[in-house]
Amino acid sequence: MYESAFEKKVYEERRETLNKIAALAQQNGLNYAQATYPNSFEQQAPGWDETKGAPIPFLKKTYDSPAAPVSAEELAATPIEVSIAGRIMAIRVQGKAGFAQLQQAGQRFQIYVRKDDVGENAFALYKLLDLGDHTGVRGYLMRTRTGELTVHATSLTFLAKAMLALPDKYHGLEDTELRYRQRYVDLFMNTGNAAKPAQSQPGVILSEATAGSAVEGPAVDATEDEGPGDVREVFVKRAAILRAIRAFFDQRGYLEVETPMMQPIAGGAAARPFTTHHNELDLKLFLRIAPELYLKRLVVGGLDRVYEINRNFRNEGVSTRHNPEFTMLEFYQAYANYKDLMKLTKELIPFVAMQVNETTKTIFNGVPIDLAAENWQELSMREAIIKWWPEEFGKKPLLQDFDSSEALLRFLQQKKYVEATFFAGNSIPFAAGVSADLRRINADINFYLATLEGGDPVGKVIAGIFESVAEEHLIQPTIIYDFPLAVSPLSKKKPDEPDWVERFEFYIGGFELGNAFSELNDPVDQRERFVEQVEQKERGDDEAMAAIDEDYVRALGYGMPPTAGEGIGIDRLTMVLTGAKSIRDVILFPLMRPQQKSNDQPAEKQNQPHGESAE
Repeated sequence: MYESAFEKKVYEERRETLNKIAALAQQNGLNYAQATYPNSFEQQAPGWDETKGAPIPFLKKTYDSPAAPVSAEELAATPIEVSIAGRIMAIRVQGKAGFAQLQQAGQRFQIYVRKDDVGENAFALYKLLDLGDHTGVRGYLMRTRTGELTVHATSLTFLAKAMLALPDKYHGLEDTELRYRQRYVDLFMNTGNAAKPAQSQPGVILSEATAGSAVEGPAVDATEDEGPGDVREVFVKRAAILRAIRAFFDQRGYLEVETPMMQPIAGGAAARPFTTHHNELDLKLFLRIAPELYLKRLVVGGLDRVYEINRNFRNEGVSTRHNPEFTMLEFYQAYANYKDLMKLTKELIPFVAMQVNETTKTIFNGVPIDLAAENWQELSMREAIIKWWPEEFGKKPLLQDFDSSEALLRFLQQKKYVEATFFAGNSIPFAAGVSADLRRINADINFYLATLEGGDPVGKVIAGIFESVAEEHLIQPTIIYDFPLAVSPLSKKKPDEPDWVERFEFYIGGFELGNAFSELNDPVDQRERFVEQVEQKERGDDEAMAAIDEDYVRALGYGMPPTAGEGIGIDRLTMVLTGAKSIRDVILFPLMRPQQKSNDQPAEKQNQPHGESAE
């Protein structure tokens, strides 16, 4: 439980303090359990009830907002009695009086405690409180001479002891990895209320002479926030995003459904799955990589408009944009195609932004982005490659250069001189001033040229070149449509271009947020594509499907109407709408490597015997 000798010492000291608190409470007839960890505290305020949310935000909005200020004179003339509770985030004692800040629902409220008002026993309790303790206060509202709305306490109730010390940095928990590991601390420390204790530590009594002037000052000195910002607000907005999505689809007659998270066949996307085993059925199962095939079964069944906000699991790398466990919105609409969903997407994203931020404008990675529908651009994948083809690599490709393997091969082979000039492995040094980005693109193009020469499908090469050349430029909302068949095993072919499919992805901030297509509803064609996926798996593609979902093919045999479907990453959408730089900043408990306890641990692990599967 303890991460250091200091932490163990603090814990033991606070345990002793808790015993002192219990002894004080026992003088009032409470037993040890009632005194140390009571199970309730009734909060009250005029006009407040449980439907209004937490009391502290309600009080601040009702009596301290610019729209409804209440003066010190009004409070003195008509006392407003309240009782509130929260975590102590700042505290000081000045002789026979003191100030503290209680935090609840991410907001802080000042309390003023005077010995003459609460009594000797309660004031002794106040002096035993530590930062992080939960405390209930009854009293009446007042304003200090500096104008801060404050609860003048008439009684105190101890609710829970923080046995571990809060982070010592006054502006919160800053270490990024520690914030993710200890989100429970991150949430209450980094609320945008950064401030440092004024003058003293908890329980230190200043001179008796200062007691009379205590009502003049706040419990803390206001200080500029230098920490990670309001972490709590990110997750409040994430919840608002989910509410807005549900409202949008419910208004359009969609039905929210749930599909299996453990599936006998990993399907619906190209990804490496997590595996598990059901003991009773002796059945190998996969955590779902997508709910797609089950949702389309429902469309076959007559549920023409369905959506699911679902958890997906992909056994892949971790980055600022990827987490093995993530949240997706996936929805399907019968009698629609991918162009219908382009229109819907340009309505959905601005709607969600307005519901969450009251504006379609956001800032991501320091760049202003406007999500309003009129600001979206639409380009085919081929047009995007042409538009962002680096000038340093010579003339841009033409549309016909993407018509076949031979045509693309001829075009890319003309770029051999680029390899001689820029390629990292070549004996000729890089030209002066060549950026790292150009070097990366050049290496990618040479790689795709080699794979094309080695027999890779031309569509797969085109998709790879697009990701390398164009994707990073898609900062403002952009729809990229018409994808190669080779990378779209579930999409319907374009009637006039059988090597291309009716599919689009939309990008914001330089990465993909959503993927949509006209659904393949020909059971014969679908089975053939499943067979091709299995063959790719056998050739070493870890992300290809390992088995044919015969039941899904059978479902298509009963007839699925023309249907369009789309998946949108909730985590990435939250990043864009909150300005978060990493996907871990918008997931409450992201997956982390085990924490290394000591420098000896790796050596100890190396010396342990390995089973056959451990290698």
